[in-house]
Amino acid sequence: HVGTFTPEGTWEAAIAQLPELARAGMTLIEVMPLAEFPGKFGWGYDGVYMFSPTRLYGRPDDFRRFVDRAHALGVGVILDVVYNHFGSVGNYLREFSDFYFSKTYGNEWSEALNFDDRKSGPVREFFEANARYWIEEFHLDGFRFDATQAIHDASPENILAAVARASREAAAPRTILLAAENGPQDVRQIKPPAAGGYGLDMIWNDDFHHAARVRTTGNNEGYYWDFLGAPQEFIATARRGFVYQGQFARWQGSPRGTPTTGLPAAAFVTFLENHDQVANSATGQRPAQLASPGVWRAMTTLWLLSPQTPMFFQGQEFGATTPFLYFADFSGREAKGVATGRANFLKQFPSLATPEAQARLHNPTDPAIFQQCKLNFAERTTRRELYDLHIDLLALRRDDPVFRQQQADRIDGAALGADCLVLRYFGQEGDDRLLLVNFGRDLLLTPVSEPLLAPPAEREWTPLWSSADAKYGGGGAAPIETKEGWRIPGETGAVLAATIRNAEEKNAKLKAKP
Repeated sequence: HVGTFTPEGTWEAAIAQLPELARAGMTLIEVMPLAEFPGKFGWGYDGVYMFSPTRLYGRPDDFRRFVDRAHALGVGVILDVVYNHFGSVGNYLREFSDFYFSKTYGNEWSEALNFDDRKSGPVREFFEANARYWIEEFHLDGFRFDATQAIHDASPENILAAVARASREAAAPRTILLAAENGPQDVRQIKPPAAGGYGLDMIWNDDFHHAARVRTTGNNEGYYWDFLGAPQEFIATARRGFVYQGQFARWQGSPRGTPTTGLPAAAFVTFLENHDQVANSATGQRPAQLASPGVWRAMTTLWLLSPQTPMFFQGQEFGATTPFLYFADFSGREAKGVATGRANFLKQFPSLATPEAQARLHNPTDPAIFQQCKLNFAERTTRRELYDLHIDLLALRRDDPVFRQQQADRIDGAALGADCLVLRYFGQEGDDRLLLVNFGRDLLLTPVSEPLLAPPAEREWTPLWSSADAKYGGGGAAPIETKEGWRIPGETGAVLAATIRNAEEKNAKLKAKP
């Protein structure tokens, strides 16, 4: 969110931060919506002028410079676009035609858009042209499509497929990245058109976030109801992407998710934070503040070394303590409606449904709330241990020949206890990796009967990395393999590498041969 990413809240200030993002290991930036909207601050999801970058962060040429500087540093930029509704304030499209809006479908935020009914052709053309505009004018590297479950279209070619096609044509010969947010987790978004899909590249994985949130905070109220934070859920996400692939979910009261067979691991975007999930609370606290430091380091290890594509939320990499809350600069009836709607939404969480909790909720239209959400980059220094943890894990993910494979079909996993799991990453020539993640207290595993813990032939396990390292604020990494059994330290993520047994002795013998 450009307005809170820096204290100044401008493109110019954001440009100054790009070298550090690149140094930390970030390769792609997703910018929250930029289409012009009324007011002095907001999230951007109520845009009304789709071809006009908001005035709030600077001039259009400032945005161009931001993208150019990112590209010079080897970092891509994609834009979050809202093609499921227009904002309700300042939208004058009805002055031109009533056919922009659908009378067939509903929409929880505003009127649904007309993509498949009478005179929908010009509406479809409007959004295809809009995607081309952002690509051609600002040289963007793709899009994140907001809440695609609210885009209704029964046309032979779904509007998302049409926009994807138009976007790729506009970008050619460059390749771009197209990601979908989809609440029901429908994999049609990322299947090719020839297979009945829409041809996008990636889909957000809420299942991983929900399981991680329950594991790190112990709270599974509201839409976290169907998750336990159990080892098997994380084994499922590492190997299959979604936890729910059509099973009945009690919270929705219906089956959730779709089968992911045959889809690449990199197509699933995982996260421990994002703008919605942080803000869907009373205080907007970052989840790292709600968890034990050791558990958070262990979860971060699991997240960043899993084969799916990880996404950070601004400041997460250094453990930002600044909150992120919902804010929108409305007045009058709209202001009251936003505040009431937000309070009603949060009532799904029993802890936030009491009169006392409701009375403490913030007013989204208060400018002070917007100001509270601005990052404090001094925390890169004061929270250096967590910052180093993320930087080193990204380097391990990028540089290690086994982790960088991102092949879920070369991973197996097992629960070693109620709070402990192992993932085994199979290398190409026996250079396997073990990822041990223990969210609970120290675990003495004896007997060591899990086959995944056996090293490849003529190899042995050698410690490679641990979240318990003192560098990251841990108490130190103790040996895992002992004479008594495997002692897996509590609240720790540890990596073991399969190395050739007695390598020094073997090399000496080879050198001694005539």
